[in-house]
Parts: sequence; structure tokens; C-alpha cells
Amino acid sequence: MLIKEILAKKTERSVITIPPGASVKEAVDAMVGHNVGCVVVASEDQTPVGILSERDVLRLYREHGDQLASIRVADVMTRDLLIGAPERAVEEVMTLMTSRRFRHLPIVDGGRLVGLVSLGDLVKNRLEQTEMEAASLKQYIYTG
Repeated sequence: MLIKEILAKKTERSVITIPPGASVKEAVDAMVGHNVGCVVVASEDQTPVGILSERDVLRLYREHGDQLASIRVADVMTRDLLIGAPERAVEEVMTLMTSRRFRHLPIVDGGRLVGLVSLGDLVKNRLEQTEMEAASLKQYIYTG
């Protein structure tokens, strides 16, 4: 299965983006307002330049407390951004995310941000596949 198939199944496919000049507080407001675990930091043409996750915000809050309104996203975002492609295999992406210990992967196609997959999306897909395989095996055993 390919990442594009996961994106096609998602009910909410829009990616929440924020400009690099926004404050961390604005990023938190966007995450809470859209009930998401991260925002993709994107340039004016929507090219991903970084990512800011809940975990990043928690670490920042521990160090800087109530100063989040004065800290720019560009100064604290994860810049070493890995990008996925719609044609990549789900298993390959899941292995990458697990081994590198991150939970969100922006998906870019032709230089354009087309989606975001979370580790939760991939686990959900794997569970659905496992259930289908189990049902097929049961059907085979009972009718075979």
C-alpha cells in the first residue's frame, strides 16, 4: 500500500500551516483550534520549511514559560524536516517514523504540500489490514 492511499482515506485532509514569523502562541492556538498535534511551518508559497509539534511546545514551555507569545516559530521549529512522497510504501514510512522517533510526516508532490500523515494514521491502516487478513483466513478455513 502507498501513502497516497492513506491520504485518500483520511476524512480531514487539509494540513494546518503557519508562517515562520508567527509566534509559538499562534501555533498553539492553531493546533488547539484544529485539534491537531502539529503545524507545518510553510513559506508564502506553501513550501514546508519546518514543523512544530505538541512535544516541541511542551519542551519550550518548560524552558520559557509564559513567553510563548514573544517567541517566533522560525526560531524553535524543527528544521531538519523529512518529507514524504505519495508514492512511498506505507511500511517504509512507518519504519522511518518509528526509527527516527517522529509522529508526523508532511507529504509533498511536485513541490506542493498535499497532505500530512501521522503515525496514528499508519497504525490505524495496519490494524484495518490485519483485521481484513484475519477475516479472509477465517472465511477460507470455514469454507475450505
